[in-house]
Amino acid sequence: MSVTCAHSPLNPYSIPGSSDESIPAPLASPFGRRRWLICALLLFAATVNYMDRQVIALLKPILQVQFGWTDIGYSDIVLAFQFAYGAGLLFVGKLIDRLGTRKGFSIAVFLWSIAAMAHAAAGSVFQFAAARFSLGLGESGSFPASVKAVAEWFPKRERALATGIFNSGTNIGAMVTPLVVPWITYRFGWRMAFIATGALGFVWILCWASLYHRPEEDTQVSAAELAYIQSDPHGGETTHETTIPWRTLVTLRQTWAIALGKFFTDPIWWVYLFWMPDFLSRNLGLNLAGMRLPLFVIYSGASVGSISGGWLSSSLLKRGWTLNASRKTALLVCALAVTPIMIAARTGNAWLAIFLIALAAGAHQGWSANLYTLASDMFPRSGVGSVVGFASTVGAIGGMLVAKAVGYILQSTGSYVAVFLLAGSAYLVALCFVQALAPRLKPAQV
Repeated sequence: MSVTCAHSPLNPYSIPGSSDESIPAPLASPFGRRRWLICALLLFAATVNYMDRQVIALLKPILQVQFGWTDIGYSDIVLAFQFAYGAGLLFVGKLIDRLGTRKGFSIAVFLWSIAAMAHAAAGSVFQFAAARFSLGLGESGSFPASVKAVAEWFPKRERALATGIFNSGTNIGAMVTPLVVPWITYRFGWRMAFIATGALGFVWILCWASLYHRPEEDTQVSAAELAYIQSDPHGGETTHETTIPWRTLVTLRQTWAIALGKFFTDPIWWVYLFWMPDFLSRNLGLNLAGMRLPLFVIYSGASVGSISGGWLSSSLLKRGWTLNASRKTALLVCALAVTPIMIAARTGNAWLAIFLIALAAGAHQGWSANLYTLASDMFPRSGVGSVVGFASTVGAIGGMLVAKAVGYILQSTGSYVAVFLLAGSAYLVALCFVQALAPRLKPAQV
């Protein structure tokens, strides 16, 4: 059976004469679901990624007592991760574009799994910082590889939803970790918590190596599903892996739209991830076991928000909205949903505070799903890893600045009021930059 090219006039999934913003008419029931298996693998990777990332935040109250950490000392450990994560993103996106998604992602997960297990051998702030630095280098490959895989396996109308689904794995990891780590810690000690969660990465590598190939190389993909995947106008891109030179990337307004969107908002997610157990302990007096339900609620909200934000954008596309209107509307809704967190540190009602944080975390993930998707909307598949890597580096720089700021704020005031005021306003500021730099989401000329 032959398959027509995505740009062919015979392609049943394209709209003749469609503009750059137009999306092909939705297909009622595309044959094949192989792409959703790939999405499940990406969700699994994001889950493991955030389990490894979250363990130290949960163990902070225990390790702080055992090793005598200050808030500033802990912020240095967080900063080591974020610095390495940002530095890794400077080259990992281009490396994944060059190696290909299958090989590049496998290497990244192998490196971060080794680093996660190495935390068990640490005994000082410097040693934990060294382990976090190594973890950050490895984990820097996760999102560039995942977004690139989505660009390879999904047409534009499904990319935001697919990104939202795999991105919800970050929340699943953050939900599962508070359930698993206390049990492991109380039964086997805190060192085993790092070893057990780190070992999951090797399970993922086996699954990935067995199942992942580019769609045109995958023998399990039907001809109909392959045509659907490649059905976007101008979507018949070369399968040859090329990279976009840095000198080109940094001159493009589309690059900076995504990068500044992440600069202002990525640091807020780091606050939720690395400081929320401290907030629950400091403000609500909860111990490690008592944090399970609040953290489950917070990250359940984040998971719902991730999928809902991606669904909203994809749903508007299927209703005939332009790509620009669909993505920007979803971003605006998410930005507005974050603002109530400004009162979370002022309320005396513990569950109201938890609900507001859960709402903000969900809105962040919905925002993130759509912001990541902008990379595949405006850049060719062969350069998505480079773009996401660069933008995530800029986001990590913002995260480093905020990590130190939070440490000093808490050391001097003991209050999260200023931190949550910053969180509530960051997304609207970011959206202004996205709109100014990419007002119509036109494809980048590379």
